[in-house]
Amino acid sequence: MRIGLFAVGRLKAGPEKELAARYLDRFAKSGPAIGLELGKVVEVGESRASNPDTRKREEAGLLQKALPDTAVLILLDERGKALDSEAFAGLVGGFRDSGKREMMIAIGGADGLDPTLHGRADATICLGKMTWPHQLVRILIAEQLYRAVTILSGHPYHRA
Repeated sequence: MRIGLFAVGRLKAGPEKELAARYLDRFAKSGPAIGLELGKVVEVGESRASNPDTRKREEAGLLQKALPDTAVLILLDERGKALDSEAFAGLVGGFRDSGKREMMIAIGGADGLDPTLHGRADATICLGKMTWPHQLVRILIAEQLYRAVTILSGHPYHRA
């Protein structure tokens, strides 16, 4: 199953981009052995609309253009379900084992994600109840994808 990331906002050159790339590279190298591949990473600029609802709607339209019709959609949202690393690995592995071929993990803009996406989403998860800068969210989800591979393959990187 190919797993891609969709993010509103672009990472600028610097340590955050380098660290996210490092974990995505680890995922890309170790995932194929267990049927997981790194798909596309789509970065779009934040909408310049004057109100939050319009911004979210415009950003959702960009996500829907990048999202294959049959792809699993996972939203990162502060109101989503908090999972530990093993549960996240189980979620990813479950979709893979059910024959899904594509997954997209979406990181919304500063205003969050449009409600229409929640109706389309296969899961909505959070990375805790705290608010995180989008640069750190990118690093955290990249690391968790790599960690999921190590959990699913029995590698000792993850020690519960």
